[in-house]
Amino acid sequence: MRESSVAGIALGGNQGDVASAFVAAVVALRAADRVILGARSSVYRTPAWGRTDQPDFLNAALLVTTTLCAPDLLALCLSIEQAQGRDRGAHALRWGPRTLDLDLIFFDDLVCDTPRLTLPHPQAVNRAFVLMPLAEVAPEYRMGDASLAHLRDAISGDGIRKDLDATALFQNA
Repeated sequence: MRESSVAGIALGGNQGDVASAFVAAVVALRAADRVILGARSSVYRTPAWGRTDQPDFLNAALLVTTTLCAPDLLALCLSIEQAQGRDRGAHALRWGPRTLDLDLIFFDDLVCDTPRLTLPHPQAVNRAFVLMPLAEVAPEYRMGDASLAHLRDAISGDGIRKDLDATALFQNA
């Protein structure tokens, strides 16, 4: 069995009962073999990004410790998305509405760029909706030359606010 790794996962969604989808993701990750849940962030309400003609998103982050390899953890995340109704089919809109999105942002210090997985996530440092929750759970983790806390502080979080009800549900799952 491989050694344990720590991974940062960003959660997002804006279709249906997203807070409940976040809870279902936590339950599924907790039930998965070789995955231990770590810290969970607050849940943030975030204006839509990319395609702005859609409802606000909820965004959060969590840390997991796992003996899975990065591609297997990604596969687990994708199966959890699918179980929550996520459609990644050819007709799905890029940056469009979704029930649940689980993005693997980092996996220890692994750097990889394959057709299926790029780590660290190439756009994470440009997205406040990823940095704000992820910096809560891993402020000292470094992406490039800067910590997540520094990257969060250097980017505009205009319009992003904590959702206290969704946070309570997520934290208590």
